[in-house]
Amino acid sequence: MTTPDLSTPDLSTPDLTTPDLSTLDLTGLATRPAQSWGAVRLVPLVREQPITDLRLHRRLYPSDGGPSVVRLDDRSTYTSYIPHGFVADWTRDGTAAAAYGTQLDVAEHPRSVPLQPRGQHRMARREDRTRLRFLPLHLALEGYLALHFNGPVIAWREWSQRAIRQGLSPRAEEAYFGGEVSGLADALRIFEIHPGQCGVLLYVADALAAAFVVPHPEDYRALHPSLLHDLYGELVHHYTALMLPLPAFRASIPGPGIRTLAQLRAAAEQQEREWAEFHDTTMAAGLLADEHTVSTVYRMGRFTLNRFLPGFQLKRENHLGETITDEHGRLAYLKTFRLSENQTRRGHLLSRLAAHDWHLARTAEALGVTEAVLGLRLESAGFGRLLRQDVLDGFRKQVRAGSGPTASRPV
Repeated sequence: MTTPDLSTPDLSTPDLTTPDLSTLDLTGLATRPAQSWGAVRLVPLVREQPITDLRLHRRLYPSDGGPSVVRLDDRSTYTSYIPHGFVADWTRDGTAAAAYGTQLDVAEHPRSVPLQPRGQHRMARREDRTRLRFLPLHLALEGYLALHFNGPVIAWREWSQRAIRQGLSPRAEEAYFGGEVSGLADALRIFEIHPGQCGVLLYVADALAAAFVVPHPEDYRALHPSLLHDLYGELVHHYTALMLPLPAFRASIPGPGIRTLAQLRAAAEQQEREWAEFHDTTMAAGLLADEHTVSTVYRMGRFTLNRFLPGFQLKRENHLGETITDEHGRLAYLKTFRLSENQTRRGHLLSRLAAHDWHLARTAEALGVTEAVLGLRLESAGFGRLLRQDVLDGFRKQVRAGSGPTASRPV
């Protein structure tokens, strides 16, 4: 099984504003009946009014199967499987943007900068006055990898010299290539694209795995196969391998009381509304109801490219992703990645440590555990190298002996 390695995060992608808490809003997108194949269920999202002054297309990157390296600054690189980038074209006056392949070009003033097949490009890079190329999903994943990447802000004596000097570097996480997810290719191939469809929510064993939204139906038709080249969390891979085929949600219209076609049409529309409400408030609640920490990456006229991180709440769904929104906050583009339990736990521990200035005793008190237990949790989460070895050994002895916390002080 392919498990791409995501390492060494981007520290250079600028956040233009202070991160803010926000929820995702699917206003303007209507939920349509789901289609299922095996353990995969796809729920289409349809726009009544497509966004015409922002268009997306895909740019394929030739690859020999190896990882690509994104050089972010003189000190940082991001390494992963990167099969493609997305290119956003927009207009400044609100007129319709030309779809990919239909723009007029001027030979002496090239409108785009060719990319090297492997590496050397940033996560998001402006190529023209109204064109931006970015790496879908990797932009969001890099934000997760860069979470408190610099490590302890105060050199408390428990932290190792490596943690103080290098922080979390190098940091790596694992994800699964969509082509290796059982049944996903067939589900995407047989999926019937609705008129006006601009997005889809992908469920595996009825657990929300990913969401994808674009501005225009033509963009969606072109980008629908790209879902197979995305990265997915381990839940997606495990559920498709272990779960039985899903039952279909079938509409049930009572016969009594329906005597005309108008009544039958009204009953069918009522079923659609009930399904959409159930889906948006129950099935997708883990994505839509929870607050996310949003950071602005790039402004594109009236549109803004953002990435967001979850609240890292344990035993709950945690999705990270990226969005493009207009000046009213309307969603034009969305792509998400569901974190595994272990990835959520790592984000939770780092967030709690940062909230308490990396002071182990105060963090442990806030979590309701002893300092020694917190130290062993850090070790089990893969952050054991951040602690001094003698401190870690002491924590093990304390846990075995059932003793209390120790004091922390700066060195």
